[in-house]
Amino acid sequence: MTVPTTRMQDHQAFLGGNHDFQADIELIAGSETVSVILETVRLATGMRFAAVSRVTADRWVACRTSDDISFNLASGDEIAIGSTFCQTARDTGEPVVFDDVNTDEAFVDHPIARQFNIVSYVSIPIYRDDGSFFGTLCGIDIVPRRVKRPRVQAMFRMFADLIGRSLDTEMRLEAQEQLVEHERRLAAAREEFVAILGHDLRNPVTAFGAGLRQLRGEALSDRAEQTVALMRAAVLRMEDLIGNMLIHAKQRLGGGISVSVVADAPIRQAISQVVEEVRIAHPAHEVSLDLEIDRPVSCDAPRVAQAVSNLLANAVQHGREGGPIRVAAFCDDAGMTIAVTNAGPAVSDDFAQKLFEPFRRAAGSGGDGLGLGLYIASAIATAHNGHLEVKSGEGEVTFSFRLPLFA
Repeated sequence: MTVPTTRMQDHQAFLGGNHDFQADIELIAGSETVSVILETVRLATGMRFAAVSRVTADRWVACRTSDDISFNLASGDEIAIGSTFCQTARDTGEPVVFDDVNTDEAFVDHPIARQFNIVSYVSIPIYRDDGSFFGTLCGIDIVPRRVKRPRVQAMFRMFADLIGRSLDTEMRLEAQEQLVEHERRLAAAREEFVAILGHDLRNPVTAFGAGLRQLRGEALSDRAEQTVALMRAAVLRMEDLIGNMLIHAKQRLGGGISVSVVADAPIRQAISQVVEEVRIAHPAHEVSLDLEIDRPVSCDAPRVAQAVSNLLANAVQHGREGGPIRVAAFCDDAGMTIAVTNAGPAVSDDFAQKLFEPFRRAAGSGGDGLGLGLYIASAIATAHNGHLEVKSGEGEVTFSFRLPLFA
């Protein structure tokens, strides 16, 4: 049997993704819960057609059907609202139910039943959680079925309520999934941007630093010497920031931090060079160095130097202004330790747990840091099978970079 229809839109519009009710149809058509409900309705009542429809004041659209009568209505198919009983269910908020149209006082000889050869029928309103009307849960057959029984109607009402609740749940889940996907894409774009920015900044900053090093070998006035020193400090800070940006971006994009471990690495020279650069860049700070590395250390010396540079930058930025900074490196049976100590307020236990997270900065801290320095230093330690820890008290804060002698 084919139902004569006057379709404003149909199944093809839904398949093409441009149906007026696309989102509503997708929610119902893709729901396993609705599929089970329609099959259960048919099994429990014997009815050979069941559907969930989207109903408005002037439109009736099939969202999902289970059909053994060949009504030929698929998801997205639309029929004139005036040719349905669902309009009555929507207007009154009450179910439309009859076992046999030929003996039912209210619907005998009803034109809609005659038009589609409907003999038994159930239409139950579906409401969203906010009380708004969505559509109907329908059951139809062309032979009599006992559907006016209280238990059958209670089952239909329960299923209609379940569908209404699942609508809002599905929408919330879909919205959450879309938000998560949006955040994922945004994060990936941000990390890629940071990587590109860091890479493109590195060359001009390196060239600028080379020019400043050349100027240091020239005869300069005292004022020019001071100006060059300040510029050199700024360049070193930019190099640190760019290096941290690139490492963080690489980690986030899946590259991770790689280390090239060398046996008996030139770690003494690497640490000394970093300390000397900080002394030149920040003459207001007294930076002392105590090296007691008396045995070979296997590590990636440039990476360790970068970690020490980050710790020194943190000490300059967050320590007491003009306060002394101590760098001590020593070996014991457990491995090598590089400790950087600065004068400053104690770090609370709660915040100490978060210091090594990316983009973390102490509340009210000054400076122009990104909050990546300690995170990168910790990641470099981890890459060497070591760790970074912080201790504070008596007006001092010490960061200890520990790694085994043979990483």
